[in-house]
Amino acid sequence: MTATGTFGLSSEARNLHWLLSNLVEEVPGVRSVAVVSSDGLLLLSSDPARNAAAAATTAPPEGPRGSSADLATIVSGIGSLTIGAARLMDGGGVKQTMVAMEEGSVFVMSISDGSLLGVHATPDCDMSVVAYHMALFVGRAGHVLTPELRSELRTSMEGGTQ
Repeated sequence: MTATGTFGLSSEARNLHWLLSNLVEEVPGVRSVAVVSSDGLLLLSSDPARNAAAAATTAPPEGPRGSSADLATIVSGIGSLTIGAARLMDGGGVKQTMVAMEEGSVFVMSISDGSLLGVHATPDCDMSVVAYHMALFVGRAGHVLTPELRSELRTSMEGGTQ
């Protein structure tokens, strides 16, 4: 993801895009990243093809399995499932969920407003490094993810403000 897709966005939205780009570029093994709102809508994506397509047209891009849009759907589902499980077990709020597979891992971390950060990583990633950088992102992004900013990010993902 490049800064070119952030033209016309507020400084807070540009900062979140920058934080997401850094997460993808600086953490070895990260394949894609998505930030999903509490109602399951994709707010931020590391998928450059999706961002470019959103800037060019309002039609949803066709992407390979594992794209950030697919990741957003998976993250939303995992988040919902783990929140339900935590309620049934009186476990309190869910902080982080990790699914390890033969060909990769999916990490989901809660953001303060109910939004979720999801990361799809390679099977050889250092899970503790991924989790650490996700926690840094959440710490930096959580306090600025206001309802107004979420609305702006949704609009930009739909191609309306890029």
